[in-house]
Amino acid sequence: MSLFDYKLTEIHNKLQNKELSVTDLVDQAFNRISETEDRVKAFITLDEEGARSSAKVLDDKLAAGDTRGLLFGLPVGIKDNIVTEGLRTTCASQFLSNFTPVYDATVVGKLRAADTVTIGKLNMDEFAMGGSNENSSFYPVRNPWNLDRVPGGSSGGSAAAVAAGEAYFALGSDTGGSIRQPASYCGVVGLKPTYGLVSRFGLVAFASSLDQIGPLTKNVEDSAYVLQAIAGYDQMDSTSAKVDVPDYLSALSGDIAGLRIAVPKEYLGEGVDAEVKETVLNALKALEALGATWDEVSLQHTDYAVATYYLLASSEASSNLARFDGVRYGVRSDNAGSLIDLYHESRSQGFGDEVKRRIMLGTYALSSGYYDAYYLKAQKARTLIKQDFDKVFEQYDVIIGPTAPTTAFKLGTQVDDPLTMYLNDILTIPVSLAGVPAVSVPCGFADGLPVGMQIIGKAFDESTVLRVAHAYEQNTEHHKRRPEL
Repeated sequence: MSLFDYKLTEIHNKLQNKELSVTDLVDQAFNRISETEDRVKAFITLDEEGARSSAKVLDDKLAAGDTRGLLFGLPVGIKDNIVTEGLRTTCASQFLSNFTPVYDATVVGKLRAADTVTIGKLNMDEFAMGGSNENSSFYPVRNPWNLDRVPGGSSGGSAAAVAAGEAYFALGSDTGGSIRQPASYCGVVGLKPTYGLVSRFGLVAFASSLDQIGPLTKNVEDSAYVLQAIAGYDQMDSTSAKVDVPDYLSALSGDIAGLRIAVPKEYLGEGVDAEVKETVLNALKALEALGATWDEVSLQHTDYAVATYYLLASSEASSNLARFDGVRYGVRSDNAGSLIDLYHESRSQGFGDEVKRRIMLGTYALSSGYYDAYYLKAQKARTLIKQDFDKVFEQYDVIIGPTAPTTAFKLGTQVDDPLTMYLNDILTIPVSLAGVPAVSVPCGFADGLPVGMQIIGKAFDESTVLRVAHAYEQNTEHHKRRPEL
């Protein structure tokens, strides 16, 4: 049995009782990586030297009895669009293949303060643009449950590393479902916090009004621990919310008697695989047995969510990626004969096809004569989508449905069909547009592949979302299954 199969509290007790050292944990992480990484490809950059140096420092603290928190000594992976001081951060793009940041993202600093050990930077879709991890400019990640399948995206490396036992937990980013969808495909727990709860400072921006950092873990309890460590106001982030951070662990009571669940008919309708639908309905029966009740509702503007999202996200990406010009940092073209040529050649060579596609779409939507017709109209549609959620939450505590309409699809089958690829996020995108929290938890299997259930809550009510997820998890066994690599 791998040490990574133990609960966080169990590992912490072993550390405190001197049955285990931080070096042991780091050794096991790198041993597992050496066994599996040539097939999974979850990491872009490994930092074995830095991790072992950190482990030695923490073992000295351990000997002195200084273990301040439950995350102490845990080997973690960081998605490669979250900057790490002195450790290469590429966003899985050739544009940043030589970029080494000079500071830590706020969340990385908080994990360092909690005495975790960063073992490396995790693979992703380039600049977080994609839903399968096939848009990485280095190599695609493979799903540990079936190496012919995608792990989901854009945080596919984060989900795959946790599922494969290469890292105890990982950080990902979620713009339109990029934590929750890969969590569903890889059979792990993926939490997207409320927009503004976790600092975005140091996250390379894709769509600034949508991006959020969150954890991918093996179970809900671990997700609560990690969220506790990274949540909170940050003056370095202008979109950070000044709200009190509750004790998320105290919410994990297992009691959901009287809980009111809304199930949108749009989330179980056309396009949702029959086995996925059946699996989620069975999960709802399990929640009923725990004392919850559920009703079918309508989120009537769901059909507009995908178009709305891709107009807004691409518009923001067009603006955010304008800073990548080959002048200040990143790869610079050697063939430029003028400044304009430098911009053109650097961006042509540095960006991949999907990134270029979204920049072009966003630039078009923001251009003179089209702004009102596309961007402004998408913002109005976003308001209607948020109002749908607000109305449902007047009567219900949480909204539940599948995380993704299907299980993980085969590598190469959709990468050349962007419209089909975009539709894979149809169940996660509305949540991102509304800015509310959601978690994907394993709720069963279809054709041997994991199925995720999405639990959506009111803004800044992560406590209820985690409470429901934890109560379900404690009464099922799905989260305990591991892929046989």
